[in-house]
Amino acid sequence: MRKNSVKNTRINGEVQRVLAEIIRGEIKDPRISPWTSVVSVQVAPDLKSCKAWISVLGDETAREDTWQGLKSAEGFIRRQLARTINLRNTPEITFVMDQSIEYGVNMSRRIDEVMGTGAYEDFPGRDVPAREEHEAVFVNTETEGASADEKGRSECDGEWEEVADSKEE
Repeated sequence: MRKNSVKNTRINGEVQRVLAEIIRGEIKDPRISPWTSVVSVQVAPDLKSCKAWISVLGDETAREDTWQGLKSAEGFIRRQLARTINLRNTPEITFVMDQSIEYGVNMSRRIDEVMGTGAYEDFPGRDVPAREEHEAVFVNTETEGASADEKGRSECDGEWEEVADSKEE
């Protein structure tokens, strides 16, 4: 099985789903934070090993405690994974801490702070009015009733497409 095959992608998704269920509902270790997410899973093509990227929302001690709890429960997690998913081999799981969710929350908080202070008003070009001949209309071409309407929007093949406004001045 190749690394990026359809079968490997399906196995990755299934292992990620089951691993999240096991961590959320079956592990009773109090060190594991309730704000633990399985961000991504990558199973090796030979099904012998698996990397699971785990994100914990909280401070450094919560992350460290959760990581220690997951390390101590590796055997239990692997056994539950083997019972749930019927694979030729049950992969050995390696947990990797991922900071992406926390990073996203912090960036969102910073953006909200900037938008709340009005600092964005100083950006150049903010008050330039949009000209009508350069405006674009985006339509969902997946909607029913695939006919062109009076504004020049057309629909095809279930994709978004840019259609120029047909106003003549």
